[in-house]
Amino acid sequence: MAQLSDDCFAFGGALLSVEAASALIAERVPPIAGAETVPLAQARGRVLAADLFAPHPLPPFFNSAVDGYAFRHADLAAGAAGTRLRLAGRLAAGQAAGAALAPGTACRILTGAPMPPGADTVMMQEDARLEGDALLLPPGLRPGANCRPAGEDVARGALALPAGRRLDPAAIGLAAALGLPALAVRARPRIGVFSTGDELAAPGTPLGPAQTYDSNRFSLLALLAGLPVEPVDLGILPDRAGATRAALREAAAGHDMLLTSGGVSAGEEDHVRAAIEAAGSLVFWRLALKPGRPAAMGVVGGTPVLGLPGNPVAAFVTFLHLARPLALRLCGAAPASLPRFHAEADFPYRKKAGRREYVRVTLRPGTAGGLPVATKYAREGAGLLSSLTQSDAFAELPEEATGVAPGERLVVLPFAALF
Repeated sequence: MAQLSDDCFAFGGALLSVEAASALIAERVPPIAGAETVPLAQARGRVLAADLFAPHPLPPFFNSAVDGYAFRHADLAAGAAGTRLRLAGRLAAGQAAGAALAPGTACRILTGAPMPPGADTVMMQEDARLEGDALLLPPGLRPGANCRPAGEDVARGALALPAGRRLDPAAIGLAAALGLPALAVRARPRIGVFSTGDELAAPGTPLGPAQTYDSNRFSLLALLAGLPVEPVDLGILPDRAGATRAALREAAAGHDMLLTSGGVSAGEEDHVRAAIEAAGSLVFWRLALKPGRPAAMGVVGGTPVLGLPGNPVAAFVTFLHLARPLALRLCGAAPASLPRFHAEADFPYRKKAGRREYVRVTLRPGTAGGLPVATKYAREGAGLLSSLTQSDAFAELPEEATGVAPGERLVVLPFAALF
């Protein structure tokens, strides 16, 4: 467990930018200790614990990149008439190279087969012509053409994958190609998730007369499931200050991070922020962000605690900017930016300067060669959970912007990559 001191952040401001919050996390939260070795089949999404150096060259031997004919480049005539070589042998992938290729001869070779000793060049089969047992080669082929030297991809001893790399299918394939059946990965942080509020009922239970079903807890658990962490469902906290303080203290002792939703604003029944202060220390309370301004971060018993807003869309946005980087930091993962690309707005919109704002948009293809076109979701409101199922992306409007005009270029964050 990463043990943080209560004053490790020491931030005294009232309203924090997204960048400043991210910098606090990156600079002052250490990864948790521990590593384990897992088979490649179980390594996807995990964080590599140490630099991986290639134990073998890749490819491991000099081989042909195409189906064709291997020969000595020194035998290739310079004249327009080309070169006539006698065919001597055939090599397929998986066969040993055998005897050296004699001068004046060529060998039929298939993709991936080892080059016969003495051969250094391959002519693609579609560029060559056969006459009986003779091969006719046109002039002009460069030495080493259509061959893959040993270590062309990764040299023996080279850094193949750096520590902190999240293991995606390409990284796992590279490890397999280097002959490694398992990898050392960082331990997964235990992250406990609470919802808060007497107005919430668990799905599958009867609703009280003034209740709604809890959705944030399940959204947050699902978001965490896409990270190399161990999500833990801690249920619903009641709107009672003492119970909230006690629950945070108890959960902090057995988790590497706590995540709550709701109860962080300034209402009479919003107890999370005060509970963090009472049980430990509050790092910051509000972000220069819409939706998602009332978000709290603190430390309880050495465990970082994030209090996200109760409105579902605000909870998603603050998860991306606070919970995701904090979880990845605890995992020891290298910093990773949120996926973004450009689109063209087809709508007008006004905003206040001084805060970052996220607008839900749908995307459609633009004109030939143009940017995708972003259309604003028809309704406003951070409580509209269905808006996330009926949109494709967040349009990211920077702090200095005061609005959007049709035809303006936007930065968008696609849901398919975020979630």
